[in-house]
Amino acid sequence: MKPNGNARRGLGTLAAVLAALAALAVAPAQAQQKPIAYPAKGQSQQQQSSDDGACYSWAKQQTGVDPAQAAAAPPPAQAQGGQRVRGAAAGAAVGAIAGDAGKGAAVGTVAGGVAHRQSRRQAAAANEQAAANTGQAISTYYQAWGACMQGRGYTVK
Repeated sequence: MKPNGNARRGLGTLAAVLAALAALAVAPAQAQQKPIAYPAKGQSQQQQSSDDGACYSWAKQQTGVDPAQAAAAPPPAQAQGGQRVRGAAAGAAVGAIAGDAGKGAAVGTVAGGVAHRQSRRQAAAANEQAAANTGQAISTYYQAWGACMQGRGYTVK
């Protein structure tokens, strides 16, 4: 059986949504990996912990980014539901006035489906942008943290 145009579009949309979700799941994990600081001048573990805390505070103050806050980002945006039902109801009302409520409901359902797909696309784009912004902010923070640790005699990788 050969899929019709609507089925192919549905599969394409599904593939795009799955790709966006995969990118969202991977991007924050990659962006949030803290660099490793190796003592290059014989610093003790206690000294390294103290320097790490001082550099955490300094980098947070310099960048305005707190990695603990960024990790607890708000949940992803989700598309609204119910557009098809609202479209069908509105279409049925208009169709009833025109003399064919069934045809009006069908047209309204299609229009509601279009609105729902657009809402899903917008939510996916907003989630992708939020993930990119968070990743960039954390990257900036870790650059500052690394510079501080290097200034205190550590090798940062």
